[in-house]
Amino acid sequence: MSILTSQEILDLAARTLRLEAEALSAMATTLGDEFIGAIDRILACRGKVIITGMGKSGLVGRKIAATLASTGTPSFFLHPGEAFHGDLGMISTEDVILALSHSGETDEVLKIVPFIHTNGNVLISITGNPNSTLAKNSDIHLDTGVKEEACILQLAPTTSTTAQLAMGDALAVALMKAREFTSMDFARLHPGGSLGRRLLMTVGNVMRQSDLPVVVADCSATEMIHRMSSGGLGLIVICDGERIEGIVTDGDLRRAMESRQAEFFNIKAIDIASRNPKCINVNAKLIDAEKMMTQHKVNSLLATDDEGRLRGVIQIYDIKL
Repeated sequence: MSILTSQEILDLAARTLRLEAEALSAMATTLGDEFIGAIDRILACRGKVIITGMGKSGLVGRKIAATLASTGTPSFFLHPGEAFHGDLGMISTEDVILALSHSGETDEVLKIVPFIHTNGNVLISITGNPNSTLAKNSDIHLDTGVKEEACILQLAPTTSTTAQLAMGDALAVALMKAREFTSMDFARLHPGGSLGRRLLMTVGNVMRQSDLPVVVADCSATEMIHRMSSGGLGLIVICDGERIEGIVTDGDLRRAMESRQAEFFNIKAIDIASRNPKCINVNAKLIDAEKMMTQHKVNSLLATDDEGRLRGVIQIYDIKL
């Protein structure tokens, strides 16, 4: 049972968010030549950005490495303790080292600094103390000093790790812009993600192309109902050979049943069809199909080849998978 009231809990949470937000705002005003220098060195790097750090700084470093790698800057995380015991061989002379330590005095990180220097690597540090050993022995230092931790005991890294994380994001975003990194580049690095799927896959990759509910123009109402039910797409396509003549959706069919009532079973498919159904080329990207469906407020598109012949049907559910 908590000894705090609900309001006290909310006040503590709000204080944490406020302190961390204020720290980031203050840090934004101190960015300058060192940050520009870090960006220039990383852009000039012919190898990878290798990130290292211990404890909470190491956890933040892993996230920064992942963010950089996924946004066009080859990067990986190297544990400083393991580096000191043999993994320094992972570092090539063309790599840039990004070292994180809030105090700037982390022993495991400082132990590998001599190797970094003799190996000829650029060392960029992120610390909360510009007068620390790590900061003074770096080519470039990025200051993430904060006035206080959000931790009520001033012990657990809270505001300081948020500052480190934000500095890493600032580097990543600036590098993305400098590299002219596009959404297509992002998709290539995230082929398994939703965005990657929509940007890389084509309509032809996911469309339904077998057992399409195709009917002729004079198809009866009874046959329309049967084909729409068996087709499972909520529509039927009217074709004359390979030429598309129109489309009838389940909504069209329901409206016809309500408005025509007695004569409903005498109508033909072409009587209630939309003569200019929305079509998209089979080679179009899924994201283009999604945009087209959104623009025209439809759930389905007819997929056609370069000659305009029906090749399949794609629905919004195929894209959202």
